Formats: sequence, structure tokens, C-alpha cells
Amino acid sequence: MNLSYPLCKQVQPLISFPGGLNTNSLNFHSSYKDKVVVVMGATGTGKSRLSIDLATHFPAEIINSDKIQVYKGLDIVTNKVTEEECRGVTHHLLGIIDPDVDYNAAHFRHDALSAIESIIEQDKLPIIAGGSNSFIESLVNDDPYFASRYDCCFLWVDVNLHILRSFVSKRVDQMVKAGLIDEVRGIFDPEANYTHGIRRAIGVPEIDRFLRAEGIVDKETLDTLLQIAIDEVKENTCKLASRQLQKIHRLRDFWGWNLHHINATEAFLKQGEDAHEAWDRLVVGPSAMIVAQFLYRSSSVQSISQPPATSVIARTVQTMPAMATATH
Repeated sequence: MNLSYPLCKQVQPLISFPGGLNTNSLNFHSSYKDKVVVVMGATGTGKSRLSIDLATHFPAEIINSDKIQVYKGLDIVTNKVTEEECRGVTHHLLGIIDPDVDYNAAHFRHDALSAIESIIEQDKLPIIAGGSNSFIESLVNDDPYFASRYDCCFLWVDVNLHILRSFVSKRVDQMVKAGLIDEVRGIFDPEANYTHGIRRAIGVPEIDRFLRAEGIVDKETLDTLLQIAIDEVKENTCKLASRQLQKIHRLRDFWGWNLHHINATEAFLKQGEDAHEAWDRLVVGPSAMIVAQFLYRSSSVQSISQPPATSVIARTVQTMPAMATATH
């Protein structure tokens, strides 16, 4: 199975690690573990954007952990990153699964592990990003091999729910303008089951009544049904964000995950270049510093015969504040 998103090609990273991020020469039972970064957050908080930003700072590839974006098709509905947004960064498990297949946590664990190993074999950093926290929880908590082999750095991108709700509403309107209705119409089937495959995606079942009424009711009624559908998409997306946030709190409070909280609210409140500056300063900069320190700390348990990787990561930590302002 091809696990990479074909539209996203690898870009030359800004930072090189001559010693590599992988240490296959070490004994498997040594204290060293390969490193994985996990970017979490509610829908709409900028997880994909941050993961791509980080992948331009470090030699990295991204593994999608969104249970709906894993499917082929409905790129607008599922809000997949575009080729331009990818900025050349390779993405795995994005738009590769048949729309009618039920893709579950067990499938994700298998495919994610395969992708992680492939990325590390290239001496690159795996970055897992997506809103399906159940997939991430299953990989981290339920897979003994993953737990024994990998060390995780968790970044939690957070936005005030009131501000996020406003952003989600605007984003849905933009998706409608971009062709969301036509995209759903293209897969519409009156006999379809909305509990399986890609048809579970928010934006598909909500539009069912509108599509069934086309050609039957008058334009005014049809317009009303469309507006109801759009409002339901917005409301259900906000409910999803709330559930995702509750899940993140549970992972932190019940399971004791060490989540690095990155508050992106201020960046969402600004417009234009001010928003880009705030994103770089408040989100990218701190996140890149946390990842650099995570990698630097990991190098301390490597064999002393590997000083090049340690010294490069140390220099990365020292220069990260300046780098954080140069991402856009």
C-alpha cells in the first residue's frame, strides 16, 4: 500500500542532522528510544499548519492521524491540506483509503508504525498530526511495540472555544464557497449508510435533506434547507471540537500525558500580517524550541561516539528563537 500523499513532495529541510535521528547501531534494549512528535488539538486550531511549519525547521515527514482525512476524496469537506499548503513536505496516510472502507484504530496503528519506521530509516523526524485523539491514544497506550521503541513529544495547540467557534463558522462558509455542496452531491446516494467510511465526515449527512429535495421543492424552500444544512455543519463541527478538547484533557489528567500547551488564541484574533507574526511568535517559535530541546535531551543518552548529532541539535536549540521569526 502506498502510504504517502502523492501531491506532497519532500522539501530540503532548513536544519540538517549529520548524525541522524536514528541510532540503529545501539542495542535495542538500551535506554535510547527513537523520537516522535505528536501535534494535537481540536479541529480548526492549526495542527496541520504547525506540523508543516515544524517540518520546515527540522528534517521531518508528517503522518496524518485524522480518521476522515485518511480517505480518498472529499478534499474540501475533510479540509485536507492542499499541495501549496504542504510546502513540499511529505505526508503519509492522507487520502489513501477507499471511501467505503471502515478504517479503525487497529489499521491506523499498523500503518502509522510502518510510516514511522520508514521515516526514521531516512534519518528524519516523524510528526504525527490530526484530530482523531482515539487513534493517537491507541498507538501510544495500546501498542507495546510503540511504547518500547519510541519516545513522544506532545504539542497541544489550543484556541479559546468562543474564538474557535467563530473561526469554524467562517471556515465552513469558505468551504461552501469552495464547492463543498457539489463535492457532497458527487457522492450522494439515497441508500447510503452515513455510519461507514468517508460518509461519516461532518458535512455529508447534514446535506442529505437538501440533496433529496433538489428538483422537488421550490427554490425558497431549497434555500432554507441549504441554510439549515450549513448551520448544522457548523454546529456539529463545534461539538466535535468540544469532544476533542475533552479527550485531550482526559489524556492529560487521567493518563498523565505530558502535553506542551501552546495557546494560539491571540493569533486567531489578529488579521493579515499581524496574524502571521503572532502565529510565528506564539505558536511556531515555542513549539520549535520544545521540539529542539526534546531532540537535544534525547541525544544525551546516546553513545559518546556520536557527538556530531548532539552538537548540531545543541546549536539548533541555541538558534531557535531567531529561526522562529523567519518562517514566513
